[in-house]
Amino acid sequence: MENASSETTEKRATIDNPADIVVIVGYFVLVIAVGIWSMCRTNRGTVGGYFLAGRTMVWWPVGASLFASNIGSGHFVGLAGTGAASGIAVGGFEWNALFIVLLLGWLFVPVYLTAGVITMPQYLKKRFGGTRISLYLSVISLFLYIFTKISVDMFSGAVFIQQALGWNIYIAVIALLSITALYTVTGGLAALMYTDTVQTFVIIAGAIFLTVFSFIEVGGYNALLEKYNLALPSLSMRTTLDPQRYNISPECYTPRQDAFQLLRDPLTGDLPWPGVLFGIAILGGWYWCTDQVIVQRCLAARSLTHVKAGCIMCGYLKLLPMFLMVFPGMISRVLYPDEVGCVVPEICKEVCGTEVGCSNIAYPKLVVSLMPNGLRGLMLAVMLAALMSSLASIFNSSSTLFTMDIWTRLRPQARDKELMIVGRVWVLCIVAISICWIPVVQAAQSGQLFDYIQSVTSYLAPPIAAVFFLAIFVKRVNEPGAFWGLIGGLMMGLSRMAAEFVFGTGSCLFPTDCPGIVCGVHYLYFAIILFLCTGILVLVISYCTPSIDDKHLYRLVFSLRHSKEERVDLDREEEERSRKARRHAEEKTRSKSHESAIEEDEHQSCASRLIGWFCGLSGSQTPEPTEQEVAEASKQLPDISEDPLWRHVVNANALIMMSVAIYLWGYYA
Repeated sequence: MENASSETTEKRATIDNPADIVVIVGYFVLVIAVGIWSMCRTNRGTVGGYFLAGRTMVWWPVGASLFASNIGSGHFVGLAGTGAASGIAVGGFEWNALFIVLLLGWLFVPVYLTAGVITMPQYLKKRFGGTRISLYLSVISLFLYIFTKISVDMFSGAVFIQQALGWNIYIAVIALLSITALYTVTGGLAALMYTDTVQTFVIIAGAIFLTVFSFIEVGGYNALLEKYNLALPSLSMRTTLDPQRYNISPECYTPRQDAFQLLRDPLTGDLPWPGVLFGIAILGGWYWCTDQVIVQRCLAARSLTHVKAGCIMCGYLKLLPMFLMVFPGMISRVLYPDEVGCVVPEICKEVCGTEVGCSNIAYPKLVVSLMPNGLRGLMLAVMLAALMSSLASIFNSSSTLFTMDIWTRLRPQARDKELMIVGRVWVLCIVAISICWIPVVQAAQSGQLFDYIQSVTSYLAPPIAAVFFLAIFVKRVNEPGAFWGLIGGLMMGLSRMAAEFVFGTGSCLFPTDCPGIVCGVHYLYFAIILFLCTGILVLVISYCTPSIDDKHLYRLVFSLRHSKEERVDLDREEEERSRKARRHAEEKTRSKSHESAIEEDEHQSCASRLIGWFCGLSGSQTPEPTEQEVAEASKQLPDISEDPLWRHVVNANALIMMSVAIYLWGYYA
C-alpha cells in the first residue's frame, strides 16, 4: 500500500511541464482579456447595465452563458463519479433539462419581462404584495447559493486540483475565487456572459479531447458495454480487513446490471423511473425557471426571440454531458477499478481521502493518466473554466439578490452608486464566506457528489417551484396561500433533511439507522410528494381567503401577459416611499455649496478615482426621476412581440430539439 500511495502522489503532481503551464497561463490571459474588453464596451455604472447587461445580449451569448452557468466543476466530478458508480441514469438530469429550458423561454420569461423585474423575489413581491414572501425567497436563495452551490463547486474543483497538481487546497481555491471575483466585481453581467461564451467553447473542446482519448483507451463503445460489468476491484482491494467490523457483500463493488438503462425499476432502482421523469422535472422547473442565476441571463436578452433562441442553444448543449462526462466516468471505472471502485474504507482513505468510496476521482483520474502534455493543461483549464464560470454566475446573481431585495429594504433611499458599491462588496463577502467554508466542505462532502446535490435540492426547492408555477398560471392564488404554502413545504423538507443529517445517509458497508418511514422514500419521490402537498396547501388557503383583483395582476400572470391595461402594483406604496427617500437624499446632497463640492473633488485621492473608473462608477449621479417621469415610464409597456419569421424559426428548432431528446430517451430507456 505504501508503493501505491507513493505512485498516486507522483501522478497527482504531473502538471508541471512547460507545455501545460503555457496552456493554463494562456487560458487565464484570454479570460481576463475578454473580461476587460467587455468591461470597456458596456455600461457598468447603472443597475440595469451592471446586473442585466443593459438588456442588449443576443441569443448566442445568452445560450452559452446558460450552459456555462449550469455546468460547473461539480458536473465534471459529480456526473462522472455517479456514472462510474451506477451507470448512465444520472444523465437523465441533463436530458430532462432539454424540455424544461423550453418552458423557461416560452412560458416563464414572457411573464418576467412584462412584469418588469430584475430578480425573482421582485416578481413575487409584485405578484402578491407584502414583503415576507420576497424576503423569504431572497434569504433561502442566498443560503442555497453559499452552502450548496458554491461549496459543491469548490469541493469538486479541489478534488481535481489535488489529483492533478498536489497543490494546497487553500492556495488553489483562494487564487480561483480571487480571479473570479475580480471580473465579477468589475465587469458585471456583461463581462460574465462574454467570458462564459469563451469558457463554453473551452469546456466543450477539452471534454471532447478527453472523451476521444478515453474511448480509444477502453477499445470503443462496444468494449465499454462488455467491460463495465466486469470492472471489479482486485481481490486484495476488497478483502475485509476486519471481519468483525466489515461485512462487504458483492453488491458493494459489483456494477449494476441496469447500468446502461435510463429508466430503472420503480422500487429497487437507485434512480427509479417515476422519479426520473417527474421528480427531476420538478427540480428542473425550480432551477431552470425560477432560479436567479438562470433567469437573470434570459432577462439580459434584447428580445423574447433571442431568449428562446438562447434556450434552444442551451438545450442542444445539454445533450453533451452524457457523452462527455457520464461515459468517461464509466470508462474510468473500467480502466482503474482498484482506485475508482474501491470499497474497503482504509484503502479508500489512502486513495482519495474519504472512506465511503472514490468514485468522485473518476474524471480527474482520467485526466492525469491519459492526457499528454499540453492537453493535460487544457483539461485543467477546462475544470477551472467550469468552476470559475459557475462561481462567477452565483456571485453576480447573489449580489443582485442581496442588493435589490435586502439592501433596498434596509436603505430605501439608496441611489444607484450606493447599490453598485454594495453589490460589489457583497461579492467580496461571498468570497470570504466561501473560503471559511472549505473545512466544512472537506469534512461533509463524501460519497456520490451529484446525489448529494440533488437530494438537498429535493428537500428545499419543490415548495418554491410550486409557488412560482401557481403564481404564473393560476390567478386565484394570493399572498396568504403562497406564504403558508412556502412555510409548510419548508417544514416538511427540513424534517427530512434534518433526519438525514442526524442519522446519516449511510453507505453499502454502513447502512443508516434512519427510520424507513422518514428516509426510506427516495429523494426524487419525496420531491414529487413535497411539490403536490405544497401546491394543495397553497390552493386551499388561497380559495379560503380573498382573491387579488385583476387590476393588480395585469402582465403578472400568463393569461394576462398581453394586457394593455394600467396595472396598480401591490407594492406601489413601498416603491413611492423609496423614491421619496432617494429624492430627499438627493436634495440634501444638492444643498451643499458649489465651492465645497469642488473642494471635495480636489481632495479626492487618485486611488479613489481609479477605483471608481475600474468599477464603472462615475462621480456624478443620474438625477432621480420626477413623479411625472415615473408616471410616463409606467405607461410604456414592455415589448414581448416577435417577428413572425423568426418566431416560426425558433418554434421549429424547439420541435426538432424535442424530437432529438425523445429519440435519445427512447434509445437508452
